[in-house]
Amino acid sequence: MPRISIPYPEKTLFRTSVAVHIGDINYGNHLANDAVLRICHECRIRWLAQHGFTELDAGGTGLIMMDAAVRYLAQARHGDMLDIVMDVTGISRSGFTLLYSISRTSDRQQIAAVQTGMVCFDYATQKISRLPESLRAACEAV
Repeated sequence: MPRISIPYPEKTLFRTSVAVHIGDINYGNHLANDAVLRICHECRIRWLAQHGFTELDAGGTGLIMMDAAVRYLAQARHGDMLDIVMDVTGISRSGFTLLYSISRTSDRQQIAAVQTGMVCFDYATQKISRLPESLRAACEAV
């Protein structure tokens, strides 16, 4: 089976750290696959908040995740601290792609590489909308 390829973030648009909580652990006693996307969501929310945005109002538009790809590279366990580096690529008229690298703080082992496609969305009209200039500026603020 061919493997997907997710590039490592070239720049650091945003960086944060999170702890692996017991609710993030699966029956194999390691970080659950769905928890990886929740960790990326937390990173994205913190980045937006830094610019005074939310996913419902990011410069006058909402944001939805259009697609996601994850490469699981190593295990993380309850109590591990994880560093998340996030970058943006592929900025278009209505969205952008976020790249995340999740690494264990203690030994810098990369745990996962993630890519999410984000689209601007007008919840009132239920339609894709244009990328606001203020959100574009936040995406380019490296």
